Amino acid sequence: MSETRLTTGPDKPGQATRSPSEANLSGNLGVVQLLFTILAFNGPLTVVVGIVPIVIGYGNGLGAPVAYVAAALVVAMFAAGFTKMARHVENPGGFYSFVALGLGRRAGLGASFLALVCYYLVLIASYAFIGITAESLVRDTLHGPSIPWWVWALLAQLVVGVLGYFRLDVSAKFLMVLMAGEALIIVAYDAVVVARGGSGGLTASFLKSSNITSGSLGLALLFAVLCMAGFEATVIFRQEVRAPERTIPRAAYGFIATVAVLFGITAWAVTQALGDANAVAATATDPVGSLMGTVGTYLGAVGLDLVSVLLATSILAALVSAHNVLSRYLFGLAADGILPRPIARAHRRHKSPHRASVTVSVVAFAGLLPFMIFDDTPATLYAKLSGAFGYSFVLLLACTGLAIPVYLNRIRPAGVTVWHRVIAPVLALAGLVITLYLATDNIELLMGAGTSVTVILVVIVYGSFVAGFAVASVLRHAKPDVYQRIGRQ
Repeated sequence: MSETRLTTGPDKPGQATRSPSEANLSGNLGVVQLLFTILAFNGPLTVVVGIVPIVIGYGNGLGAPVAYVAAALVVAMFAAGFTKMARHVENPGGFYSFVALGLGRRAGLGASFLALVCYYLVLIASYAFIGITAESLVRDTLHGPSIPWWVWALLAQLVVGVLGYFRLDVSAKFLMVLMAGEALIIVAYDAVVVARGGSGGLTASFLKSSNITSGSLGLALLFAVLCMAGFEATVIFRQEVRAPERTIPRAAYGFIATVAVLFGITAWAVTQALGDANAVAATATDPVGSLMGTVGTYLGAVGLDLVSVLLATSILAALVSAHNVLSRYLFGLAADGILPRPIARAHRRHKSPHRASVTVSVVAFAGLLPFMIFDDTPATLYAKLSGAFGYSFVLLLACTGLAIPVYLNRIRPAGVTVWHRVIAPVLALAGLVITLYLATDNIELLMGAGTSVTVILVVIVYGSFVAGFAVASVLRHAKPDVYQRIGRQ
């Protein structure tokens, strides 16, 4: 046999017991590798090209950098309790385990189903996105043949599937190379804009209160919080990092700081590149086109072509990260007995969730296949599904934000102060609830769809939580041993 399986011990329901021949997932990721892995999830260059102009044009205009700082403060306060609670959550089940511990097994399973939908939506959306991006890159930038988008999507699935089969360290090294390229081009863009003094001289207009509160500050905060996607991976990969008690908090706060600084500075650089007088109108009229126009102006034709290439690799990196997260969710739910147990077998040599990874590849292909056959507008598919992902992510974050103070105040573990268990979590929860309200209030804009499609997507999002809650309720009476294992705590 070349694989191992998690089993349930009769002595301690809810915990995994193993024979000497069995093993959990394992890896050797350090802080930097984990940081790059979770940064890959939101695709820094993808955010710069696709989200930063929206925050400027549709959000709070010249005050956009402040929105990223505000979002970072909300998530940092969330992290204050999150990292303390993480020390007591040995199961690498992500937000699923946190909600189960704080709000009970039924809510926990509801959160797990919500997370499955959340990450599945972004996976399908990103495959569509890389398809159209690669098609345009080869045809328009490299002047090659016009190859259908779905061919590139299938090629990306092959690459992602192979990487997902092996130990996480393999994916981490691959992602570090891609992330280095993204980071360098973003920093180069910012540096050249500053060196050349922008369009009409550098200004600090983002510090003016009138600019901070201009336009829609709430919408800006919403999109800025969505740029924190990937945060959950700090605990999803718990079994695959060195010294998780130290690595997870450092990677979590490092991620928050990096996102705030990188996107905040770049948002300011974009306004300077376009000029204070034109930035808001230009990004509102053509978000992506206006941004790419400044890239051509400040980095030249070579820089513009390089950004086009790195945008495709950015999406590929995000796909690898999302695939790995979803694989570990399936692995955890199978280990808990919710999904078929064979999925929870770790590869003996690679110590990877190889069966869960193959399952994700198959399900992703099945989800994308109808659109390959019947839908020739993958751009609209990406917009709708990525918006639904964003909404479900905020909802999942809010559920976890509620579970954290409930758990910490019930257990009151040593070394956890009133700041960690009350003040910071409550402030974070308030910010997340406001963000969820804003997401709901701007739901059609977020999802880029009409009323009927939006309603369907919202029903899927909330329905997934209700379905998980209902399944747990049934298991409580029909299979109490499985019910006790929910969250493996």
